[in-house]
Amino acid sequence: MSLLLAPWTRLSLLVVLLVAAGVCVLLYEPQRILSEGWPPGLPVGTAVLLFAAAYGVCVSAFVPRPLLNLAAGAVFGTQFGLVAAVGGTVLGAGIAFGLGRIMGQEALRPFLRGRWLEAADGQLSRHGFRSMLAVRLFPGVPFVVANYCASVSRCGWGPFLLATAIGVVPNTTAYVIAGASASSPGSPAFLISFGFIVVSVVGAGVVAWRKRHRLAPPRIQDQVPELTLQHPPVVMGASHGP
Repeated sequence: MSLLLAPWTRLSLLVVLLVAAGVCVLLYEPQRILSEGWPPGLPVGTAVLLFAAAYGVCVSAFVPRPLLNLAAGAVFGTQFGLVAAVGGTVLGAGIAFGLGRIMGQEALRPFLRGRWLEAADGQLSRHGFRSMLAVRLFPGVPFVVANYCASVSRCGWGPFLLATAIGVVPNTTAYVIAGASASSPGSPAFLISFGFIVVSVVGAGVVAWRKRHRLAPPRIQDQVPELTLQHPPVVMGASHGP
């Protein structure tokens, strides 16, 4: 029983579970099921809840969020699609965060060494809400990667979920609107949403490029302090004369 509760055993089970989920996504493409629509007699509220639940399971299993957001807009339109997409996003983030926290944190925390890992862990531990909000607003970090990195840190549940719910709204709205107006690609709604997506991606790339020096390991001359050579004072002999 103690072997099953060991940190490395739980981490191994998490890896196996994630690999199996990724293989299922590649084989069965569950995002297609979400985009096929719902039975006509199903109430809208029930359909939105079911979609959000399926969205959460899919996004925690590595299904790309842009595809799911487009499917939400195509199935439900802008308003209900946004509710379903944001709800599913928060649910999927919670699933990944919980799995990482329960099954991988104890095994991985001893390996948080190095400049980048220590800086990321410190930011998420001390400023969880602010750090996660920045990660969600700028789509430079993959969604699943951010979830599991946060789960290994000391970031709390409340700041993590709240920052996720707020931070994903702008980008998710753009994708949902694009999916809802995909049948008329020349419409202003589609063009504006598509332009926002492009600008956000480019902006995230620019920010990552400008901040790249912070992630680079320190140079050797920065690690070794300069040696100050101190020469002994020169004692001049005094002239005493004859």
